[in-house]
Amino acid sequence: MVHCKIASFVGMAARLRGSAVLRRFARRQEGAAAVEFALVAAPFLALVFAIMETAFVFFAGQALETAAADSARLIMTGQAQTQGYDQARFKQAVCGKVYALFDCSAGLYVDVKSYPSFASANVSKPVDSNGNLQTANFGYQPGGPGEIVVVRLMYQWPVYVSLLGLNLSDTAGNKRLLMATVAFCNEPYNGTSSSCG
Repeated sequence: MVHCKIASFVGMAARLRGSAVLRRFARRQEGAAAVEFALVAAPFLALVFAIMETAFVFFAGQALETAAADSARLIMTGQAQTQGYDQARFKQAVCGKVYALFDCSAGLYVDVKSYPSFASANVSKPVDSNGNLQTANFGYQPGGPGEIVVVRLMYQWPVYVSLLGLNLSDTAGNKRLLMATVAFCNEPYNGTSSSCG
């Protein structure tokens, strides 16, 4: 009987010690900040990376727009035509304006076409239903004085962060097609007085 009472007393003391340890653990706040940060760190960092990637995409798109406007002036003023530019040389002139952001040799596409009117100009994205970029019809036709020309620059920017349904990619391979388009009428650069129709 004495052994039973001692065992019961020891068991009760152990339970009291255990509950006291639990109460002390529940009252302690030293590690709460670390635990709370561990819970929110992953979503927070994913959100920060998504914001940074979105900013890079828009910055790169704006840089491509600026390069398109600057390089299109070579055609509009007749410099490209009179100096014998072909597609490779025109692309080289474009790459001189965007060298820091883009892989010009492998990733930048240039399409220059002349049209009889602004209404007939093709400014759509050359992407098929599977999200593949269609480059077969790209060419270099800078036109003559008074002709309507459309310059399109395209680059497939890689997208790394897809978060909570926000996915910037719009082409195959998890890439976003950045496209800058400039439509204009060539100036009468060789002394003619032709005007756009």
